[in-house]
Amino acid sequence: MFELFVNAIKGSISKDQIIEDELLRYAYSTDASLYRMVPKLVLVIKKESEVLDIIKAANDFDVKLTFRAAGTSVSGQAVTDQVLVMLAKDGWLKHTVIDNGAEIKLEPGIIGADANSYLKNFKRKIGPDPGSIHAAKIGGIVANNSSGMCCGTAKNSYATIKSIRAILADGSILDTGNEKLLSAFKTNKHDLLSGIEHIRQKIVQDSDLVSFIRKKFSIKNTSGYSLNAFLDFEDPIKILERLMVGSEGTLGFISNVNLRTVPDYDFKALNLIYGKLSDLVDITVKIAGFDVSSVELLGGFSFK
Repeated sequence: MFELFVNAIKGSISKDQIIEDELLRYAYSTDASLYRMVPKLVLVIKKESEVLDIIKAANDFDVKLTFRAAGTSVSGQAVTDQVLVMLAKDGWLKHTVIDNGAEIKLEPGIIGADANSYLKNFKRKIGPDPGSIHAAKIGGIVANNSSGMCCGTAKNSYATIKSIRAILADGSILDTGNEKLLSAFKTNKHDLLSGIEHIRQKIVQDSDLVSFIRKKFSIKNTSGYSLNAFLDFEDPIKILERLMVGSEGTLGFISNVNLRTVPDYDFKALNLIYGKLSDLVDITVKIAGFDVSSVELLGGFSFK
């Protein structure tokens, strides 16, 4: 079946986009995590139509796909012993700045820092600020609900997404920014959306589960699906849209995203405050109401 899959995709993408060489596959066997899995095949994709063809072939021949952007995550979700699908370096780089920088539309191959450079003249930036922003790509940033030191839960990918275009596992396209495509999706995917509504009803009727989800997602959290979507929204489309954020590629391939931006202030301040642990905790509580971007508690060993 795997050989049939390989033969099928050779009719959809060029030879130089198919990596079968063992040594090259080994080079893609790890990401920024401590895990290593050598893929059976590496595919380099340049456009959405190629993704559609690859997903169709994978479904036809029961082959598992793992999508990878920059591979900067430390969680290991960008490695596989099956088929690794990677973004081409010279593709997926289109962007559009909207409404004087209030929004930005991005393809998944754009590096986070580059997105910010497009917004710099508007004194705006994207909300997510992962430590790897100079290497991480938008596809991975959104798929992992990347946060960072300062954005917390108020400015992360989940909070700032306006619309998304994604290819689901069955090859259908979810585009929450295109009314015509969205209308067709609602018609064709009625059972899926009804299922999402059913799950939501079961969640909201369980007060203990509601409390658990609220608590879990009130703090910075990037592990697991964004179950808070079932409480934040009633519309199954909006729930599915937010579930894509943080799904790590398991629900579909994100081919485009529209993000609301946040202010990029001209002046920023950093303060180092020394003292006893109890005093520092008290100060943290007192300044919490002043919209401080981030507070970090450092132990004595941090300075040695």
